Amino acid sequence: METDPTKPSCSVVIPVYNSERSLPLLVERLHAVLPGLCSKYEIILVNDDSRDKSWQVIQELCAASPDVLGIDLMRNFGQHNALLCGIRSARYELILTMDDDLQHPPEEAHKLFARLAEGFDVVYGAPAVEKHGFWRDLSSRLIKKLLHRLMNIKSAATVSAFRLFRTELTQAFANYQGAFVSIDVLLSWGTTRFASVLVNHQEREHGKSNYSFGKLLNHALTLVTGFSNAPLRLASITGFVFTAFGFAVLLYVLISYLVRGGSLPGFPFLASIISIFSGVQLFALGIFGEYLGRMFSRTLNKPVYAVRRTINSAAPRERAEEQR
Repeated sequence: METDPTKPSCSVVIPVYNSERSLPLLVERLHAVLPGLCSKYEIILVNDDSRDKSWQVIQELCAASPDVLGIDLMRNFGQHNALLCGIRSARYELILTMDDDLQHPPEEAHKLFARLAEGFDVVYGAPAVEKHGFWRDLSSRLIKKLLHRLMNIKSAATVSAFRLFRTELTQAFANYQGAFVSIDVLLSWGTTRFASVLVNHQEREHGKSNYSFGKLLNHALTLVTGFSNAPLRLASITGFVFTAFGFAVLLYVLISYLVRGGSLPGFPFLASIISIFSGVQLFALGIFGEYLGRMFSRTLNKPVYAVRRTINSAAPRERAEEQR
């Protein structure tokens, strides 16, 4: 097959979880689109311990094409951990990531390639209209605002799992071994040249989203406590404010005693002050506990991911390319 050397090469990384019905069509559409965008490409499917027949489908897709690489993880590590595994297996100049449920149309990928060619390092395919459902969309907006604060980049508010970036950025987090992973935060360690482009976002055709509102909130908490000291700063500011408030109350009590010759009505006032300060202390202790818990988890040296097996490793694929 002749290739255009002026086009970049690309690795497509897709984390897979319970998507046996959507994978064949997704890969078929990618095979139709990628030759027009890339000089050469590979499709990396990372099975995150699916409960259905996704791994069997991946095996069949790998058998049908040397351009498809299958990676089977030992247990469910989470979407971003699975993404990191696939990203570290990528061989080509650019990396395109997308979901496995066909909500990111492969036919829209050309918009990301065109935007990246303008000189950016990371381009997000931001949905013109999100179609996840009310709670998923609400929590997704919350996470994007958190990422905007953490990354300190304006376009972070448009982050999406449909992203294209330069493989060289992976050097910035090549040695990252933390159990808590956010691909978007890791990318911000290597560049500030982010951009986004509007793309169509399709309805999910099969199954339902594996992200519940609770899981997304937990992801948001992980982002805040795992990659930022903002909560600690908030605890410090809150402590300062309530300390000042305490001194103001003390001053008010002293002035009242000196001017009026008596004390304030006792127990209700005192009980309310104690309740306020107790709540603030528990809030601060909770924040410290989250950080201590994450520090403890890191001392355990838990793996970011663990691979059980792979199909179509790099060497056989390179031999196949030489024979073309």
